Amino acid sequence: MSKVALVTGGMGGLGVAMCKSLAKDGYTVVTTYSGNEEKCKNFLDTTKAEGFNFKAYICDVSKYDSCIKVVAKIKAEVGAVDVLVNNAGITRDGQFKKMTKESWDAVINTNLNSLFNMTKPVLDGMLEKGFGRIINISSINGQKGQFGQVNYSAAKSGVHGFTMALAQEVAKKGITVNTIAPGYIATAMVMAVPEEVRNKIIAGIPVGRLGTPEDIAGLVSYIASDASSFMTGAEIAINGGQHTM
Repeated sequence: MSKVALVTGGMGGLGVAMCKSLAKDGYTVVTTYSGNEEKCKNFLDTTKAEGFNFKAYICDVSKYDSCIKVVAKIKAEVGAVDVLVNNAGITRDGQFKKMTKESWDAVINTNLNSLFNMTKPVLDGMLEKGFGRIINISSINGQKGQFGQVNYSAAKSGVHGFTMALAQEVAKKGITVNTIAPGYIATAMVMAVPEEVRNKIIAGIPVGRLGTPEDIAGLVSYIASDASSFMTGAEIAINGGQHTM
């Protein structure tokens, strides 16, 4: 029986690539979506035509009760989760002096509180098996900060604090917890930015290009594999050299 990988936010630019990469590695891949049924159907139809057989469950990762229910449903219908990729995230950009409490709460709840909400119900099954991979997706802007993204940078910085602490608690149980911090990736959102703006971004990336979703997905596959078993509590920057620590 194949292991089960759960990718939250698996229908976005990065998430789709992660789902495909893990499926090619032999995992049964499950993803979540926030409620857009048309987007879900298009995702499932398109990927099925490409030879993938993903399963999708509606879930609000910002709400604990929703996560508890979806993890229980996945366990009953697919199996206990072996690999969890906390990938779901949103932005509500704006200078702090104009930022509303609603914008702050939305980003913190979806990008940071979701780690607790999803990991808590998944962890018991991993502890029972003596195996697990928890992969948390942060951002270059969680490492260096970004103008107009106080909420997003705070949440993404907190992601790695979560990783480092939990990694120490579960290391002896066969479970690893790691962070990936991507830089600028050529997703549909980034490619929609005016070309002159994109060129300025690329000019600041030493390797001279944007990353691809497959760059990130390949790293997810490695961390999910047995080959990464000695790595835990790490934050891997994958940004073309744009920011080094």
